[in-house]
Amino acid sequence: MTITCCCVLSIAMAVAAEPQASAGRIEIPSMLLRLIEQRDVPAQQQGVLAAVRVVEGQMVEDGTPIAQIDDAEARIAEERAKIESEIAKNNVANTVNIRFAKKSVEVAEAELRRSSDSNERYRKSVSESEMDRLRLVVEKGRLEVEQAEHELRIAGFTQQVKENEYRAAQEKVRQHKITAPLAGLVVQVARHPGEWVKPGEVVVRVLRLDRLRAEGFLKTEHWSENLQGRPVRLAVDLPNAPGMEFPGKVVFVDPEIDPVNAQVRVWAEVENRDLRLRPGMRARMTIEAKP
Repeated sequence: MTITCCCVLSIAMAVAAEPQASAGRIEIPSMLLRLIEQRDVPAQQQGVLAAVRVVEGQMVEDGTPIAQIDDAEARIAEERAKIESEIAKNNVANTVNIRFAKKSVEVAEAELRRSSDSNERYRKSVSESEMDRLRLVVEKGRLEVEQAEHELRIAGFTQQVKENEYRAAQEKVRQHKITAPLAGLVVQVARHPGEWVKPGEVVVRVLRLDRLRAEGFLKTEHWSENLQGRPVRLAVDLPNAPGMEFPGKVVFVDPEIDPVNAQVRVWAEVENRDLRLRPGMRARMTIEAKP
């Protein structure tokens, strides 16, 4: 009886210890490395390609100048739009017409008051025709104030239009400059200086290599809802460095199960800052236990 109890206890302890040994880690023996990002960098404006500043095999940073389309005409248009914007701004700041119109109204009103006072003291010293003329002058002055204020508002709208035109001209100049949309490796230079390019035509192709995607399949028995976001280690056999490991994390687990092999696709993004990994390589991946 004692021996039987000890055996049962030993078996129970061994079973309890088994998951602790694996610690929730999952091994996937075959993963394929693929690109996460690649860009065919197009021309945004048409014109003669004045310069290409990169060559195949060159690493570039995000925003690095790649090529330049001749922008002489665009720069002239930008300068003209800038001057017109400045003129419109000065017109908005110019309140001379309003101040002059208001001063004219003050003078006309003062003259009308004096004539009215004179008529009160000395009856019919100022004729009705003259009084009507003075009232008309006052009314005309008030309308001139309204007109000057209206013209100033219109000048404000004109200024906004001219500022928008200036920004559009600046953007057009900027679009003649082709820059790298991401940090990566130039693998193709499709157009060369002196060639005519149109909007949408590819000038350069850039691949991002500092971060790659490892794709593989996971058995459904290892699937769980908490796989996404878990850390991984990718082991790759490199020349003179077999089994070299690279860190990463699970970014996608396919919600669909393949009915043929009962597996699900899983993707992990892997750091490749020293660029030792290349798309197309095979690797082994370990999904670590969720902390």
